[in-house]
Amino acid sequence: MDAVVGQVCIPGERLSSVELCQAGPGTYVRQGYVFASLAGLVAKDREKSSDLPLVSVKSKNKAQSVPEIGAIVTCKITQITSRFAKCHIIAVNNKTLSMPFRGMIRKENVRETDRDRVEIYKCFRPGDIALAKVLSLGDASCYLLTTAENELGVVVAHSDEGVALIPLSHNEMQCPKSFVKENRKVARPQSEHLAFPER
Repeated sequence: MDAVVGQVCIPGERLSSVELCQAGPGTYVRQGYVFASLAGLVAKDREKSSDLPLVSVKSKNKAQSVPEIGAIVTCKITQITSRFAKCHIIAVNNKTLSMPFRGMIRKENVRETDRDRVEIYKCFRPGDIALAKVLSLGDASCYLLTTAENELGVVVAHSDEGVALIPLSHNEMQCPKSFVKENRKVARPQSEHLAFPER
C-alpha cells in the first residue's frame, strides 16, 4: 500500500514500491520497496529528471541527525552477549542527538583480522563509549555497526573504581589508580569524530 502524503510514519515503515517512487531523504530501499529511516511526515515531490515522484520523510525535529551508512557514530555500550554488543547511538558525525538510536556490533564486525576468535567481553563492557561506523540500517529496531578499523573502538572506559582507563595498546587499557589492565577493542580516534555525553 502506498503511503499517504502528510501521514506520520515511523522508522522501518514501508512507504512505497520502487516502481512507483524514488527513495529520497529519510528513506532507504530494500527488496524493491522504499522504507522510512526516521520518524516524521511523508512527502512526495515530482523530480524533473524522472517520471517517478521522490518520496521522503521530513522529521518534525529538524535538528535531529540520522545515522546513515558510512557515518561515524559515538555510542554507549548497554549490553553484551557472546555474539554481539548492544548500544545506544548518542552522536552522529560529532553531532549529539536529542534522542538516541539503538545499535548493535556483531562479533564478526569488531575487528578486521581474526574475526572468528573475537570474544565480545574482551572488547567491550557496558558503559564504555565507543566510535563505530554504520554498516547497514539493519531492521526497524536497530542499526548494524562496525569497529573493524584502527580508528574505531572504545575511546572512554572506566574501571570498577570509576577511574577512566588509559589506553596501552590496540587491545588493552589500564586503571591509573590500581594499575589493573583490562581488555578492550581500543580505538585510535581522530579528534573530529569525538562527541562525549555529559556524565
